[in-house]
Amino acid sequence: MTRSGPLAGVTIVEFQGLGPGPFCAMMLADLGAEIIRIDRAGPANSIAGDVLGRGRRSIAVDLKKPGSTDLILKILARADGLIEGFRPGVMERLGLGPDVCLKANPKLIYGRMTGWGQDGPMGPAPGHDINYLALSGMLWPLGPADRPPVPPLNLAADFGGGGMMLALGMVAALYSAKSSGRGQVVDAAMVDGAAVLGTMIYGMVNEGVWKVKRAANMLDGGAPFYGVYDTADGKYVAIGSLEPQFYAALLKGLNLTDRRFVKQWDKTMWPDLRAAIDATFRTKTRDEWCALLDDSDVCFAPVLDPVEATTHPHNVARGTFVATKHGPMPKPAPRFSDTPTELAPGSAGPGAETGDILRSAGFTQNDIDAALASGLVAGRT
Repeated sequence: MTRSGPLAGVTIVEFQGLGPGPFCAMMLADLGAEIIRIDRAGPANSIAGDVLGRGRRSIAVDLKKPGSTDLILKILARADGLIEGFRPGVMERLGLGPDVCLKANPKLIYGRMTGWGQDGPMGPAPGHDINYLALSGMLWPLGPADRPPVPPLNLAADFGGGGMMLALGMVAALYSAKSSGRGQVVDAAMVDGAAVLGTMIYGMVNEGVWKVKRAANMLDGGAPFYGVYDTADGKYVAIGSLEPQFYAALLKGLNLTDRRFVKQWDKTMWPDLRAAIDATFRTKTRDEWCALLDDSDVCFAPVLDPVEATTHPHNVARGTFVATKHGPMPKPAPRFSDTPTELAPGSAGPGAETGDILRSAGFTQNDIDAALASGLVAGRT
């Protein structure tokens, strides 16, 4: 498939996985890379329509069959990168560890996605976003002071600390290989990435300006001028009036005239300020507040649900979401002036391009027919 974008001409082989690995491959596909996914051959294998699986050409391979290693190495010989998300040691047991693959293709970028990393005492352990975020120190600060921490969906460790970090690592390593001619391993651990996302918070903790206490700091809901409030119709608005000029705009916009409120960082008056802001926002509906504050310097936004977000005028004007047969989906980001990106087309399903991929790797039709007959591969010829 011919693609546009800054990674057009780059070929990445992805081993079928879940969550952050496919998200990384999706991002690279949206940037123009060709993604060849190694799907598992078998009747229970169905990922067609998976939104994270867009932009894939698929070959279905039985990795337990003799000859699977040589077949995949032949595909990798013509690729620029590889993405795998198995537990440490699995690829080595398949005969497809970094040493073997880099011998077959010295320029290959070997991307590894795990929760805990390739080494360390927790390396082999199972886990999910909430676990990696917890160990990074970045789950603890999230949520109200009087209740347990609140997981931020699986955005922070899985997709931010994992998928996006691996995508960045792959692009950086591809750039290095272009000049050096040498491939390398990119070890992306979600616990590492989640910790990196918290670099600023760690810096403030080290400087003593961030209390190790929930809802006690300027960005965690502790400051009354940075938070979410109820409105008269049971909806919500968000304010982020941190800087003095934005805070002054907040006081003016909400008509808060108590002289004590002028001293923004006087924490003794924060409970009264919070009560005043809360009571004021409850006097109007969310949309009424939008009409009053949208054009102000308050740093204000309505809290939209995922359906509402797709029709907000700003998102419509920027084309933040695009229509697909599955419904609105976020447009690829970031945007490029010279090599524009587009939403990668959806996958046709496991094995849909088995024959085409094998032919591109140098297999004859007789080879392909024999592989299909033996069950080594499955799909269309």
